[in-house]
Amino acid sequence: MSIESPLFYLNQLAETDLLIGDHNHPFQKIASELYLELQQLLASGNTPKIILAEREPVRFLAGFIAACAAGCPVFLCNPDWGKQEWQQVLDLVQPDIIWGLEIKISPHNISNHSPYIMIPTGGSSGKIKFAIHTWETLLASVQGFTEYFQLTQVNSFCVLPLYHVSGLMQFMRSFTTGGKLAMPSASVAIAPLKTLASSPEYQIKPANFFISLVPTQLQRLLENSELTQWLSQFKTVLLGGAPAWDELLEKARFHRIRLAPTYGMTETASQIATLKPDDFLNGKINSGQILPHAQIKIRNQQGEILNTNQTGNITIQAQSLALGYYPQTWKNRHYLQVDDLGYLDPQGYLNIIGRSSDKIITGGENIYPGEIEAAIRSTQMVSDVCIIGLPDKHWGEAVTAIYIPKHPQISSLILQTELNQKLSKFKLPKHWISVTTLPRNPQGKINRQQLQKIATEHLQNLS
Repeated sequence: MSIESPLFYLNQLAETDLLIGDHNHPFQKIASELYLELQQLLASGNTPKIILAEREPVRFLAGFIAACAAGCPVFLCNPDWGKQEWQQVLDLVQPDIIWGLEIKISPHNISNHSPYIMIPTGGSSGKIKFAIHTWETLLASVQGFTEYFQLTQVNSFCVLPLYHVSGLMQFMRSFTTGGKLAMPSASVAIAPLKTLASSPEYQIKPANFFISLVPTQLQRLLENSELTQWLSQFKTVLLGGAPAWDELLEKARFHRIRLAPTYGMTETASQIATLKPDDFLNGKINSGQILPHAQIKIRNQQGEILNTNQTGNITIQAQSLALGYYPQTWKNRHYLQVDDLGYLDPQGYLNIIGRSSDKIITGGENIYPGEIEAAIRSTQMVSDVCIIGLPDKHWGEAVTAIYIPKHPQISSLILQTELNQKLSKFKLPKHWISVTTLPRNPQGKINRQQLQKIATEHLQNLS
């Protein structure tokens, strides 16, 4: 595919039917009007910084393409951020224009800025940062995707937030390849998906579409027989955002869901490794092979490149790599070292072990939470679980399980007894904390700082 400017695509809107349903005319109209407004500002020699926080998907996408076409820096934002988060964002960005929210901004001189696209990422810390992207980095991701799946057009069914890289890139893939984009109403995205079947977009022919989900969404869809049957018809079901557990993957395979577990992040403009659906259905469980626009090297702590099947730190080179975190660009843009540990097998498939910072050192032993979480989930007695390490005078860190029992009568003693047969003694949790909910963000990632606080307070109350 050729890389065209955003203005080229804006001018093509009148000739395309990108959006499923009756959204195309308002999309074209709003995008053109906003673009002309920005052109008037630019004519006076000013390049405004724009915060885009539209709740309504059509208005959000129209604002996004207008800002990109006009060459204005645009910050994608979640309208549902709390007061503290918004204050943090406003202090950092100091915007000239806010689309979507009634927020008063202090008047200041508008200066010229680069036409960057800022995409929010909180990771697991909860603190909002913006990865700096460009039209070119986003299109490099689209190009890698289309080459990997051998496509010229991409049709997307989007139930993820458009301000997040996972939602935005579904739009970009369809918008820049002449594909179709189905977007159920804003209330359906991430909401309990039982309303999905009543949306007009539900009537599309799934065999022609990609859909992207996070594990908690897949779990909810598989609890509904009608939606499970519908999901099984999709060309490909991309799965990312947070680690999926074995039980969920096995259930998806049992229902012949054409699942494609992915590995990627905001900083890489979505996936850079993906397991193809046929590999998944044939029993493979990993993050798949590397997309053509990216390279992954596994390095040890000294930075030396490791051989196949050797676990180390994942480092990434990609044409879709972000330039930095706003307002700073990275000095070393040759590769990005991330917090993830993994290895490449001889066939080039990426296997993720876990996050380096999540590693628990207890009694001198290294433990990765994912293994213990998988063992607890396999008991089928919990609906959710997270393993963390808490400071401990004797052990260094004490393995702590925070879990949601499926039934009130399921006790920590019952779970511990089940685990005795599955795990080495040093891996067994020292503390068990039963809760009704775990602090996850909309993409399913655990806020570990918040969880540490919950667990610490719980244990203090017991003592």
